[in-house]
Amino acid sequence: MPKPFSLARVSILPLMLALLSGCNMVVMSPSGDIATQQRDLIVISTILMLIIIVPVIAMTLYFAWHYRQSNTAAKYDPEWHHSTGLEVAIWSAPLAIIIALGAITWVSTHKLDPYRPLERLDAARPVTEETKPITVEVVALDWKWLFFYPDQGIATVNEMAAPVDVPINFKLTASSVMNSFYVPALAGMIYTMPGMETKLHAVINKAGEYEGLSSNYSGDGFSHMRFKFHGLDQAGFDAWVARVKQNGTALNRDAYLKLEKPSVKEPVRYYATVDDGLYQAVLNMCVREGQMCMKDMMHIDMTGGAGKESHGNKAKLEHDNRHAADEAPAATFPETGNPARSEEPAEGVEENPATTNHDAHQSH
Repeated sequence: MPKPFSLARVSILPLMLALLSGCNMVVMSPSGDIATQQRDLIVISTILMLIIIVPVIAMTLYFAWHYRQSNTAAKYDPEWHHSTGLEVAIWSAPLAIIIALGAITWVSTHKLDPYRPLERLDAARPVTEETKPITVEVVALDWKWLFFYPDQGIATVNEMAAPVDVPINFKLTASSVMNSFYVPALAGMIYTMPGMETKLHAVINKAGEYEGLSSNYSGDGFSHMRFKFHGLDQAGFDAWVARVKQNGTALNRDAYLKLEKPSVKEPVRYYATVDDGLYQAVLNMCVREGQMCMKDMMHIDMTGGAGKESHGNKAKLEHDNRHAADEAPAATFPETGNPARSEEPAEGVEENPATTNHDAHQSH
C-alpha cells in the first residue's frame, strides 16, 4: 500500500504543472527578430551541451546499477588502470562540443552586437536601402522611462510604440544611476549610464502589447520601473503619434527637471512638443541653467585644460548636488571632536605636556 506522503507528493504534481502552464515564456517565444535569434542561440547551446550531459547521466546511473554490490556477475578487475579507446571517447566528444560552442559564440557575438545596424527584418526579408528606420531616444529616470521621438517631435513617459517590421534605432542614457533597458519580446537588455550613450538596434515583427522593464537594480522604485511597448501597424502608429500630439503638453527644460525628480509608479505622460536639443542636454548632463556640458568639459581636457581660467567652472561642474546638505560629520568634524584644521587641541589631549616636550627636545 503506498505511503500517504508519497500520494501527497504525486497529487501536487498536476497542480504544479497547471501553475507552470500559466507562465508567459516570452523569452522562448519572442516577437522580434533579434530576440528570436537570441532564443535560437539558447536552444542550440542547450542541445549541444545535452549531447554530453545526457549520456554522462545515463552512464552514471548504469554504472551505479551494474556494479552494485549484489551483482556478482559484474566483472571485477582491480588491476585495470587505462583504456585508450575509453580515453578517446571521453575527451574527443567534449572537445568537439567546445569547438562548436566557441564557433557559435564568436559568430553570434558579432552578428547580434547591439550597436550593429540590422541587416534583416526577419529570416526571409533583408533590410533594403528603401527601409527607413525609426529613432527612439531613451532616458532612464528615477524610477520611470522617458522616450524621445526626434523625427515625430514628441516624447512619452512609461509608454512607447513602434511600427511592425520597421527597424528601431535606440539611443539610451540615464539621468542619475546606471540602469538596464529590457523588452524581452524585442531584444536583449542594454545598459544605460549617465553621461554616456549606448545603442540598440531591434525590430518588432508581431503587433501586440509587450512589457518593458528595468533589469538592473537602481533603488527604492526599481520594481515599479516598467513600461508598455506597443507594436502597431503603420496606420496604428500614426494614430498613436497623433494622440500624443493631441493630448500632450510641452516638455521644456523646467518640465524635465521636475520630471527628473525621483517618483514611484509614475503614470503615462504625453508631450506634444519637446525643446530642441533636450536629449543632448540630458546626455551631456547640462539641463540646469549654468551647467557645463560633458562635451565642453571633454574638449577642455583634450586641449590640455583651461589653466587658471578653470577656477570659475566649479559651479558649472556640480551635476548632482541633491545630497550636498547631508554632509557626513566626519567630513567637517573628525573623531577628535574639533573641526578640521582647528587650532584648538584635540579633546582629551594635553596641549603642552611637559614630559613629552622635554623628551622631544632631548631627542632633537
